[in-house]
Amino acid sequence: MRTGKHIKNILFRSIGLFVFLILWELAPRLGWVREIFLSPPSVVITALIEMLLDGSLMPHIVASLLRIFRGLLLAASVGVIMGLLFGYFRRVNQTLDLLFQFFRQISAFALFPVFILFFGLGEVSKTAIIFWASLWPILLNTSAGVRDVEPVLIRSVKSMGASKMYTFLNVILPGATPQIFTGIRLGGSYCVMAVVAAEMIGATSGLGYLVLYSQQIFKVPQMYAAIVALALLGIALNGMLGLLERFFSSWRKL
Repeated sequence: MRTGKHIKNILFRSIGLFVFLILWELAPRLGWVREIFLSPPSVVITALIEMLLDGSLMPHIVASLLRIFRGLLLAASVGVIMGLLFGYFRRVNQTLDLLFQFFRQISAFALFPVFILFFGLGEVSKTAIIFWASLWPILLNTSAGVRDVEPVLIRSVKSMGASKMYTFLNVILPGATPQIFTGIRLGGSYCVMAVVAAEMIGATSGLGYLVLYSQQIFKVPQMYAAIVALALLGIALNGMLGLLERFFSSWRKL
């Protein structure tokens, strides 16, 4: 019974995607849009499969994945630590909040010329733009998660003689975990967007580079295939982070 309901739910959620794919297929086929500008999804999927089979796509996927994981790991490490500190120490948060809100509004893409000036066109500048794009949702969500922990729980534990370290590790940190992972998942989606921009300047590999290169040589199906691969990569990354969130938040089911 549950399996049938689960399948029905998946099908219902897929209606929008199916309608979109049908309209996408019909638009160039019926002449609504010139096929030279918009390849049908059947052609795009064929190009994607061909690129996977001949091995030309995998090096770009690996290059983008490495850049995403480097930037996200650095952003998560810095963002979670700083967010915990700013959320726990109210005075520090009050002192630096305006500064961080200012930095948050500065687009990573606007800073890309600055990163190139400091780090050149190599991997460091690409990691820097991905790091900057994904840092702020992680930091701010972590800080908010610490502040939103139920004060009654903290006072109850302290009234029983618990130390500050015990309270932090066993009450505040677990209570903030859901919002921490919300920030990391948001950061992951920003990573995928940032890696495209990073790979379009001074790169010779990666899905972002492949999109731009395919457009320049007018291989339109391959361009859309690379875009689809980016979307699938983002979905896979979000799913992986969701599994990590469920693992670290398993205590909530007890």
